[in-house]
Amino acid sequence: MKKLTSFALLLVVVGFVGWQKRVDILVFAAPKLQEFFRPVADHRPIEWSRGPETASLGPNERPPNIVLIVTDDMGFNDISFYNGGAGDGSLQTPNIDALAEQGVTFTNGYAANAVCSPSRASIMTGRYSTRFGFEFTPFYKTGATIFQWMNDLDPQPIPRIFDSENIDNMKTIGELGLPASEITIAELLQQRGYYTALIGKWHLGSVGEMVPIKQGFNDSLELAGGLYLPEAHPDAVNAKVSGDPIDNMVWAMGRYAARFNSDGDVSKDFQPSGYVTDYYTDEAIKVIEHNRHRPFFLYLAHWGIHNPLQASREDYDALSHIKDHRLRVYSAMIRAVDRSVARITQSLADNGLAENTLIIFTSDNGGAGYIGLSDVNKPFRGWKLNHFEGGIHVPFMAKWPAQINAGSQLDAPIHHNDIFATIAAAAKMEVPADRQIDGVDLLPYIRKETAGVPHQTLFWREGHQQTVLHNGWKLIRADQSHLPQPAPQAKWLFNLIEDPTEQINLASQNSDKVTELESLLAAHNAEQVQPLWPSVFNTPQQIDKTSNEPIEEGDEFIYWPN
Repeated sequence: MKKLTSFALLLVVVGFVGWQKRVDILVFAAPKLQEFFRPVADHRPIEWSRGPETASLGPNERPPNIVLIVTDDMGFNDISFYNGGAGDGSLQTPNIDALAEQGVTFTNGYAANAVCSPSRASIMTGRYSTRFGFEFTPFYKTGATIFQWMNDLDPQPIPRIFDSENIDNMKTIGELGLPASEITIAELLQQRGYYTALIGKWHLGSVGEMVPIKQGFNDSLELAGGLYLPEAHPDAVNAKVSGDPIDNMVWAMGRYAARFNSDGDVSKDFQPSGYVTDYYTDEAIKVIEHNRHRPFFLYLAHWGIHNPLQASREDYDALSHIKDHRLRVYSAMIRAVDRSVARITQSLADNGLAENTLIIFTSDNGGAGYIGLSDVNKPFRGWKLNHFEGGIHVPFMAKWPAQINAGSQLDAPIHHNDIFATIAAAAKMEVPADRQIDGVDLLPYIRKETAGVPHQTLFWREGHQQTVLHNGWKLIRADQSHLPQPAPQAKWLFNLIEDPTEQINLASQNSDKVTELESLLAAHNAEQVQPLWPSVFNTPQQIDKTSNEPIEEGDEFIYWPN
């Protein structure tokens, strides 16, 4: 009896310790459980579609080839052309810079949202994603559970809010995506006779009619896991961010996997070959070579530089002057993306396609605060997940030697929505008359053929976090009424013409301007539809600190609903 009592007590203690350490256990166990229940097959070569062996028209006589390069979580300061180089200023990106130097730079280029998937939905459709209910970014249920558990174990002075019922009823991440009723730029280009290929991150649904090959892509090599290399790979240099819930989630859900022309069957996933950024580039070059005799649209959606922070050892070793390990890994990841741009542009030149290829380069949103690096969005305030400039003011440039003069610059605000309209115009395609497109063709503005600016007003919306930019005035607002009184400032008003880095909040002294901008938001919101799925949490985001720094009295923050 005594032994039984001792054993029961031991079980209670083990259970208590296990419950207290449940986040660590889940982060440790999740990859191993995935490996057991969803094993990833060995690498296999890709059989890309091949165009004709000879061309009926010369490369400069047919419609332009189009290469759209979208990086993930790249901050404005990560590009040396804009602000002197990543992190400590020492990392240069000469090949990305060359796109701007040889084409056009958009000094005020904006992402469609401060988080990835809604931005990508707008890029593909040319529409505010809230017009068709794509308001929140698809999320893993396990990730939401990790968030909630971490909050239970370490409550914050500014509370995180969770909707347990919505978490319990979450669909799988693959079921949350772009409605098939939307027309993508890939579908439009197919009608013009283009071959279309996606390489990299889709994140717009992975089942049924939402998979890329049902949304206008002839071929798609899709990201199927979050790792750049297996965590223990000898060529991988890792930098984990201790205690961060998003970083924990990404490592826990991470797999080294890809899928080709997927119909949603994860059992067909296979391992890439080498460091993912380089692997995608290798395959992109094959797409160019196989289709050099016909017009093609290549959407190269790099996973880089999204966490998990993993660099190749070669890139890491090349930056030995950077002493901070995490910054060095991050900078090495940027170096790989810059090398990718060099290899893509060289392949176009080698195949005689450089003159008549439109290359557009941007990021889905700004740099993330949860990686713990303070200068990635410098000189702007804010981060991915909020609508301050750091979250939505992104690298944005284009090159098309046949049509855009080298060294061009457009200072007026432009938007991810404009990518659809600009590509359609370049390919001489009419946008469907029954489709409201929010973007505009930028080419006449780049060439100074059209007076004025592309947009007087731009909008951002993710739940209650809503923003309008109108003739240089920017209003950000968020519902923070659930907080203990006194509630923090929930409206920020900036004159970006005089204050581009958002230092002076004018909301309290310019109520007329706030009212004017809120009326524009109300009219915009009246045109949007209900979200396709609900938000599951509401979490505070610091504006001037990384997520790894404690919130102190007087710090400004804004709630992010997702």
